[in-house]
Amino acid sequence: MALRGSGVTGSQTLVGNEEDLNNFNDQVSVDWKRNAVVVPKSTSAFTGINLWNAAKDANKTWSARTLKNDIVDTFGSIIIPAATTGGFDTSVSYAAATAAQRNAYLVANSDRILMGALAANTVSGVWATAAALVDTTNDRATTAMAELAKRMAENTGPDATGGVSVSTRPAITPYTTDDGVYSGYVMFCAPNTFRDIANDTAMVSANRDARAREGQAYKDNPLFMSGDLLKDGIIYRKIPELRRLTFSNGTNNVDRNFLCGQAGITLGWGQMPKPTEKKEDDYGFKPGTGIEELRGQKKTSYQGTNYGIVEMLTASVDDA
Repeated sequence: MALRGSGVTGSQTLVGNEEDLNNFNDQVSVDWKRNAVVVPKSTSAFTGINLWNAAKDANKTWSARTLKNDIVDTFGSIIIPAATTGGFDTSVSYAAATAAQRNAYLVANSDRILMGALAANTVSGVWATAAALVDTTNDRATTAMAELAKRMAENTGPDATGGVSVSTRPAITPYTTDDGVYSGYVMFCAPNTFRDIANDTAMVSANRDARAREGQAYKDNPLFMSGDLLKDGIIYRKIPELRRLTFSNGTNNVDRNFLCGQAGITLGWGQMPKPTEKKEDDYGFKPGTGIEELRGQKKTSYQGTNYGIVEMLTASVDDA
């Protein structure tokens, strides 16, 4: 955590005025993820494809897809505060969470959840009430809405007096590239939200008038090639799997999108992905190849408050 004292000036004595370097701990539980493919000679003998190599590639693809899906589910999870101070938070999926758990999550993260275009939509402290305010007229995604989410992330740092946040409420730290060129946030968007952001007049103008077009026009021109969007310190990335987190508020569908700084999610391995082979192969007739890893992931949090994410909920309108 950031140092919060005023230090000393001039010839004042520093001894006895030092600060403790505060840090918070979180806990990630890991479990085995395994899969395998059997390649019997009765199949491989009748194709020109090298099924053994194809099976290995299929295992790697399965591992990567499973990791992505697990991260998406982690984004959508509802944090359950630890029962005691200093304990570790847990989480449940949105579908499994009770109304009371969703409400507590909203209250604990009221400065980092944006329901629609207005920050005031969350004042009820009731998830269902706040979500019901997200409508298809005023709350489809815009760059202005995303920039409000960014300001919310920035405001988790300073307090009203210009100091830093209280010790129990972690500030969201912007993501910075290793070369220091980019410092800002990454917003992972559901497909309909990304479409609305891309079609927003301000984004269209920025792509048309401000983005560089070096190299081959078709390759580097954002008007011709699909890809990430960038405006005002926010990188927008479409994640099709986030559609799984879309829910109905009783009137229309609502997308959940995530503006991330540092440490939004913690990913831990007890063992990195490792190829395996079947020992019993029926005298070499049914060899098998597999993959295994010991992994877990969790929204980084302390006392029910997430560390690095502003969640932005937008009206999700399907194409006609």
